[in-house]
Amino acid sequence: MKISGVPLGCNYIDLWKENMKEWDGTLSNRMIHDEEEEGFWHSFMEKKKQMGGDYINSYAYRIQEELLTLLHTNDRVVEIGPGWGNYTFCVAENVKHLTCVDSSQSVINFLSDESEKHQLNNVSFINDKWEHINMKESYDVVFGVNCYYRISNIEESLLKMNKVASRLAIVGMTSGPEKPHYVDLHREQGYSIKFRRRDYIHLQNILYQLGIMANCKIIEIPSVSTYPSYESLIRDNVSKILTKDYNKQEVEQALSPYVIEKDGRYEYPYTFHAALIYWKPIKF
Repeated sequence: MKISGVPLGCNYIDLWKENMKEWDGTLSNRMIHDEEEEGFWHSFMEKKKQMGGDYINSYAYRIQEELLTLLHTNDRVVEIGPGWGNYTFCVAENVKHLTCVDSSQSVINFLSDESEKHQLNNVSFINDKWEHINMKESYDVVFGVNCYYRISNIEESLLKMNKVASRLAIVGMTSGPEKPHYVDLHREQGYSIKFRRRDYIHLQNILYQLGIMANCKIIEIPSVSTYPSYESLIRDNVSKILTKDYNKQEVEQALSPYVIEKDGRYEYPYTFHAALIYWKPIKF
């Protein structure tokens, strides 16, 4: 497909591909090998089945609310990379038909079983990679949330969303900032922090680079991390520090303004965000 892209000082498509690498400059096995990715999802889905009950992430409900405002009851919708169904079932309950596309057979099996439990008869499944699949028909809406982490041919995948959607294409991603103590340690102590390498803004810039002017809605998501002990609080909140031989006292001082002690437990409230990037498909 020939497009009229927008020249920028930075090539965000190349940046996306470069930032697929870990901080040590390598690609993880899940990025490289499909069988590793399938193994991850098989194990993950088995754990979800054992948990039972409501397995939807708590933050997903806020995103669901905003996502549903963009959908119509008579829409035929495609969801890319549904995972364990954070958005699958709420969307299926509010549209005419939902087609889920996922590269993992374990994901497809899990969602198929759950659809039966939810008595949803308007959901179908395609076991394939979005970047490989040949969609022969158009749908009213194509959307995907947090499903882009393995897609190296990001420009082709976004253009396919643009091509297959007739009314709206929607890209969703949870975003930062990181917990504020990490930001403080970086700014005030010069610590090297494992900040996220790819974020929603890269996708919006890629769309712009491709000649697509997309809207973006930012959703605030309040969160509280709770820890049963001081040791667990510290252990969980140093995991993103890359600086070797960091000073524990400096970490404790950075955490102090944000942490609340309640009856021997520790709470760390903070706000992260999600972005819904959406556009009316254009023809190149």
